[in-house]
Amino acid sequence: MEQGSWIRRMFEEGIAMKQRYGAESVFDLSLGNPVMEPPAEFFRELRQLAENPIPGMHGYMENAGYPETRAAVAAQLAHETGLKLSYKDIIMTCGAAGAINVALKTILNVGDEVILFIPWFVDYHNYVENHDGVAKVIPTNEHFMPRLKALEAGIGPRTKAVLINSPNNPTGVVYSESLLHQIGELLSKKEAQYGTEIFIVSDEPYRKIIYDGLQYSSPLNHHRHSIIATSHSKDLSVAGERIGYLALHPDCEEHDELMKGFIFCNRTLGFINAPALMQHVVRRIQQVTVPVAEYQRKRDFLYGHLVNLGYSVVKPQGAFYMFPKCPVADDIAFVRELQIEQRVLTVPGVAFGLPGHFRISYCVDDRTLEGSLAGFQKVAKKFNLRRQPGA
Repeated sequence: MEQGSWIRRMFEEGIAMKQRYGAESVFDLSLGNPVMEPPAEFFRELRQLAENPIPGMHGYMENAGYPETRAAVAAQLAHETGLKLSYKDIIMTCGAAGAINVALKTILNVGDEVILFIPWFVDYHNYVENHDGVAKVIPTNEHFMPRLKALEAGIGPRTKAVLINSPNNPTGVVYSESLLHQIGELLSKKEAQYGTEIFIVSDEPYRKIIYDGLQYSSPLNHHRHSIIATSHSKDLSVAGERIGYLALHPDCEEHDELMKGFIFCNRTLGFINAPALMQHVVRRIQQVTVPVAEYQRKRDFLYGHLVNLGYSVVKPQGAFYMFPKCPVADDIAFVRELQIEQRVLTVPGVAFGLPGHFRISYCVDDRTLEGSLAGFQKVAKKFNLRRQPGA
């Protein structure tokens, strides 16, 4: 609880600071809560349903969700991957978090291991332990990419899943096609060695938020025991609506049994079904997303200024986070310095399993980004940061 509460704690402290000092004097970069409004197409669908309601549209449906919504999701995934997916490969969930918990509840036996890469999203450990699994932590390299040799060494007979997140929170890095292919090959080799199934569980709510002309690569194309857990929280800017889905590779062994398990767990974990209204809304806008160029502009603005001030930052390729190094070893003390002295709120790296860093969320308005620069500059000057040659 202590480690996992950092993001919300900073967010709530930010609210209190705004009440004390005024919102214009506080620069909250702590929470990945998009300030960007949903696209016009979202409101068009919402308005259409409000003015022309479908009889029974607020009632229960199959626990897996409306077949027509699942079919629309499958069609979009088929378009992206080239695989033949159908509604039978999809269940609608209460966001990506709901999908991950449904997947882990279904596949884990007591003591099964789930591999996590450092840095991780703060609740991954909780999700694994919710369902009697054991989190096994694997380091990444200096660019926050998985170390394949470390991954291979970490896989054992009790390994049931590798939980990945690309584009990544908190770093913004994007896994390449080549890396996913190598991970898939490695898992297939280990499955043959141990006579087991090892799943990739891919948490990917940021998969449409990718920059610099890079393309999203799906693990579905590289490992048949792949499960996609995602949501529209970020690509449609509807985080509070909790609408997402789980997709299973159509060629996965025991596919039908797994799907029955997912549907059962979607109910018994208390989700029952994904929100009915949102299932209707997202059905016809699967190809729609927020203006990604706006996030890229914000990234370029903040990254350029931080590098010029001397901060060491791996340039994000997607999502809307940065994960700079702290100029001091104690990331909590550094974050408190920014907060108390400069009224700039960020999150310490310890929350993500990697002390010595801090996370910045730049899905905020321009005033907040621009206003935070003075604080970053003063702290950089205090700790004698200088732009590195070639940076």
